[in-house]
Amino acid sequence: MSPSAAELLRWYDRHRRTLPWRALPGQGADPYHVWLSEIMLQQTTVTAVIPYFERFTQLFPTVGDLARADADTVMGAWAGLGYYARARNLHACAQVVARDLGGHFPDTVDGLRALPGIGPYTAAAIAAIAFGRPVVPVDGNVERVTTRLFAMTDPLPRARPAIARQAAHLNDDPLAHARPSDFAQALFDLGAGICTPRTPACALCPWRDACAGLRQGIAATLPRKTPKAPRPTRYGVHFHLTDASGGLLLHRRAETGLLGGTLGLPGPQWRAERWSMEEGLRHAPAGRPAPQWRHVGEVRHVFTHFTLIVDVYAARIERFPNSIARSGGLVHPHDRLQQMGIASLMRKCIALAATPTE
Repeated sequence: MSPSAAELLRWYDRHRRTLPWRALPGQGADPYHVWLSEIMLQQTTVTAVIPYFERFTQLFPTVGDLARADADTVMGAWAGLGYYARARNLHACAQVVARDLGGHFPDTVDGLRALPGIGPYTAAAIAAIAFGRPVVPVDGNVERVTTRLFAMTDPLPRARPAIARQAAHLNDDPLAHARPSDFAQALFDLGAGICTPRTPACALCPWRDACAGLRQGIAATLPRKTPKAPRPTRYGVHFHLTDASGGLLLHRRAETGLLGGTLGLPGPQWRAERWSMEEGLRHAPAGRPAPQWRHVGEVRHVFTHFTLIVDVYAARIERFPNSIARSGGLVHPHDRLQQMGIASLMRKCIALAATPTE
């Protein structure tokens, strides 16, 4: 039995989520809001994204406002969402749209994919939701729905191409083509609210009669996944150096790599072995007189592919020498740090160093 678009859309009309970037029934979607939300939702939950989306749209009401903003303001508004390459691409994309496209997003999948930071899924989502293109965006929710509907038991990630090919036919029903924006969002809501990763609410599902996974009693076990390798641990050392006026020494990280383009505390590259104090202090920023470093503790931060443990050292000097700027250092007042593009890892390190000791 093929899943019925009519049944899914009837369910969606009764149970659709109200989200700040989603148009109300009968209204057209704002492409800027759809694009912004889809970029933010990559690797992040709806609950976590809502306050960031609301802050962004207050700071940057239009794509032109975002394009004109300086990079540090954008990174500061993004800080905490992680995957900072997304923020750099977000800013670059806004600049292309504002400068080259008159502030209007392309209305086709191919046109959207030509923009910075927009891949196949994001292009399909924007094209379907904002421009009514009859395509199926395949995110984690749609992937899960598809594997259960068709009892696809090959494990991820190997099975992803086959799942995407199968998902592309979910909207073959002419009614899905008549309401492509609603159909795409209905798939998202079905995965988020009914066909959940654990204990799916199959009895409430509008597609339960068509679900092969439910009939075979394996729906809750899908999609299957290849076991992950243990997450390795890496180690870092970072230095919190302040002056008498409350300035904090920061360095801008390289544009490529983790936390690329963000401001952070100086320190050597992370590595697989723990740093001894003697080794770590060889990389400490210089000053006159020499800073008296104290170890204030360690910060543990989990990235997707590894866990990082950072030893944090702190010191205070009267003033920063001019050589700080020549070596790439930037001094910022502590009271301005909330507006800066500082990653959550570095904010943890700064908070630890700033905590009064007994």
